[in-house]
Amino acid sequence: MNTNFDVIIIGAGPGGIFAAYELMKLKPELSVAVFESGNPLEKRKCPIDGDKIKSCINCPTCSIMSGFGGAGAFSDGKYNITNAFGGTLYEHVGRDAATDLMKYVDNINMTHGGEGTKLYTTSGSEFKKKCIQSRLTLLDASVRHLGTDKNYVVLENIYKEMKDKVQFFFRTPVEKVRKLDDGYEVDYKDGTASCKYCVISVGRSGSKWMKTVCDDLQIPTKSNRVDLGVRVELPAVVFEDITNALYEGKIVYQTQKFEDNVRTFCMNPHGAVVNENTNGIITVNGHSYEDPSLQTENTNFALLVSKHFSEPFKDSNGYGESIARLSNMLGGGVIVQRFGDLERGRRSTVKRIEEGTVRPTLKATPGDLSLVLPKRILDGIIEMIYALDKIAPGTANDDTLLYGVEVKFYNMEVAVDEKLETIYPDLFCIGDGSGVTHSLSHASASGVHVAREIAKRLG
Repeated sequence: MNTNFDVIIIGAGPGGIFAAYELMKLKPELSVAVFESGNPLEKRKCPIDGDKIKSCINCPTCSIMSGFGGAGAFSDGKYNITNAFGGTLYEHVGRDAATDLMKYVDNINMTHGGEGTKLYTTSGSEFKKKCIQSRLTLLDASVRHLGTDKNYVVLENIYKEMKDKVQFFFRTPVEKVRKLDDGYEVDYKDGTASCKYCVISVGRSGSKWMKTVCDDLQIPTKSNRVDLGVRVELPAVVFEDITNALYEGKIVYQTQKFEDNVRTFCMNPHGAVVNENTNGIITVNGHSYEDPSLQTENTNFALLVSKHFSEPFKDSNGYGESIARLSNMLGGGVIVQRFGDLERGRRSTVKRIEEGTVRPTLKATPGDLSLVLPKRILDGIIEMIYALDKIAPGTANDDTLLYGVEVKFYNMEVAVDEKLETIYPDLFCIGDGSGVTHSLSHASASGVHVAREIAKRLG
């Protein structure tokens, strides 16, 4: 195969895809290669079927987390067009530029199968006033919800347009990145490839690998946060006033006891709770669908508390991993508990879950989350549930289900400039792997930004 390219992109998640797509549009004469550790989209199949295989079997490459589309391929396809959350891209490129990039990404999605989906907004929402009256803060955003099904179609269509113009190497994890006199060389299992421009976009699941690259090349980094919490599942009618108007409400609450911020994350109206495998650790997430025939009677969302660490301990991800491993050890995977049982200080049982009014959408082990999550975090989550109950009565019902743990790992933040370029010329770091972005929209936008910069340098 050809081993010398103009541009090599490492990772086929949102950042890598949109970098390659924009380069294809702006400079079709370039030779662009994308190296991805996972499978093509059509071969990304999780073996869990709920019948013969009921829980994670630790595949060599997790089809949920890796492959074309990255970890966002089977997400519920929410693109939040905002600088209020989802990353700090605006700190590098400017607020207006970041918003314009996200709108551009939205336009591409709309022309590749996303047309007809709704763009929700919090602007002028009566619900914002209701939140303030209950000591809650609703963050401003426009939200495009594609749904897991339409998100797949959009990725499928983008790949069809790119596959004959961009060279993809699937199941080909890059092992090392090396600086040359004029460009870069990457090592993979069967050989090496070189390029003038190198773009690293490995996502959250590539955090450990990214650290080795930064250590090898002595690229400065700083520790990032880790988000810990649970996924809440309750009848969809409880939150329908919010989800009908906003689809997803990004709500923040400051606890009275510790003054920690607890926030809602990844709200999935009529969705399903799912397993997620990150570096062999089983955590929980949520999906939702645009197609009414695939929807459930429940809504789910995460409640997360962010933790930052400094001297002498700086390994935020290691802290989150240790808590997730404890959950896996006690529950053999994800633990589920009724809110009423948690409040009464007792573990949930299969019988109590079955007798409850909320039918779980994920097969998880009934247990006791107080044996897993630190008291400070759990106290904050309980406070938040009661605060949400004021704006969505029924949230604090006994039968509300809590799945744990949900952990959002963030890469250490790689030192990049306004071009998202590292200390090495023509070596860029984008997407969630950079620690700069934390969402589909920001990651995709970062890919477009870097592609335009490379195109500009080529004249």
